[in-house]
Amino acid sequence: MKAAELFKQYMEHLFAGKRCEARELIFAAHDRAITGSKLLKTVIWPAMEQIEKLYRADDISRITAEIATRINRMLACQLGGVLAREPKSGKRMVITCGRGEMQELGAQMIADLFEADGWSLWLLGSDVPNDEVLQFVGRIKPDILCIYGAHPQDVPMTRQLISLIREVGVCQEMQVLVVGGVFNRADGLAEEVRADLQAPGVHETIKTVNEHPIRIPKADVPEPGRRRKRKRRKTVAAATSQGHADFKE
Repeated sequence: MKAAELFKQYMEHLFAGKRCEARELIFAAHDRAITGSKLLKTVIWPAMEQIEKLYRADDISRITAEIATRINRMLACQLGGVLAREPKSGKRMVITCGRGEMQELGAQMIADLFEADGWSLWLLGSDVPNDEVLQFVGRIKPDILCIYGAHPQDVPMTRQLISLIREVGVCQEMQVLVVGGVFNRADGLAEEVRADLQAPGVHETIKTVNEHPIRIPKADVPEPGRRRKRKRRKTVAAATSQGHADFKE
């Protein structure tokens, strides 16, 4: 079966709420030597994005989106258990995420794929206070702090967390990576909050991390005058005001 046909059938099962059929389809593909990693990257992750896109556009109901997301997450968990695993590399990553089932799922898949690649992973989830994140990364000393699926209203806290990390000087070599969420829709926002790296999805996340193994500190030189301050406020305000236009609670 071609990839496009596999994805089409899978989405049909998700939207019909057919758990058994979706599971049988995915593991039949796995039995035909399609790796768990490839299925996560080319079927499960795109399905997550498609569900979110259709729901935000009012093309599917909330109940359809909820059922489809839960089936998709169930299969993400099962595939995570059959991933081929590389020896431990010594690299470490801590992941936080925005609130919501889809955000948790995206963070989980990033964790599973990097763990299979030899990384040690700590998945903190959402709503962890900044001071606790700071203490945790100070103890774990990860190479990467990944913030996945941030909502517009999360931008001020994300900015504060990154500023706190840099001001305190904890984990000087640690890179802060923002993935997906509002950072995919607000140009320049990742730079505004002083993230080291940005990626829109799982493919780009893996590529970006592999291509930037070492943190290169950015000069913190504010532009003169009030114009820069107004620009920053406008960028963050635009991001934080999207709220209902971008996400449905």
